[in-house]
Amino acid sequence: MIASIVQTVLISLSMAMDAFAISIGKGLTVTRVRATDAMKTGLWFGGFQALFPVIGYFAASTFASYVTAFDHWIIFGLLAFIGGNMIHEAFEEEEENSKETAQFDWKHMLPLAVACSIDAFAMGVSFAFMKTNLILQVTSIGVITAILSIAGIYIGRVFGARWQKPAQIAGGVVLLLIGFKVLLEHLGFLAL
Repeated sequence: MIASIVQTVLISLSMAMDAFAISIGKGLTVTRVRATDAMKTGLWFGGFQALFPVIGYFAASTFASYVTAFDHWIIFGLLAFIGGNMIHEAFEEEEENSKETAQFDWKHMLPLAVACSIDAFAMGVSFAFMKTNLILQVTSIGVITAILSIAGIYIGRVFGARWQKPAQIAGGVVLLLIGFKVLLEHLGFLAL
């Protein structure tokens, strides 16, 4: 039970790292953080991070009966891809973040929310093959992402880009470790 809660929180934190990093980037662009802009950021990122796993889950659930024999490899592959991609992107984001604008309207927030939620779609596909409570996972991802996105705006304004790269790398490493854990459980090296 506790291991399941810890895994849920770790997945949520990992999935929130892209939105957190983007929020820090947005915070770098403002001279003063308005509470409404911080809340908008949290709602955009938290909402999309909660929506996309649901879409991925139902898309994958349609085909789950055909792939149950090798679902652990799918989970491992997706988590390794997402985690590796997060680590890779952490080293390429400085140029991208320097182009960030301080605007918080839907024309600027929608593309950012969708872009940082693509990984959440893939996570939803993984959820279809894992024994997990989808509502708990999605709620946790959405709430933690919203909180970290709001915090990211303020952190970006106060501390700058110092924490952006480490946060994204940590998120990627956690997803890689969870992927290895799932694979080792299904291969019989760890108890389920």
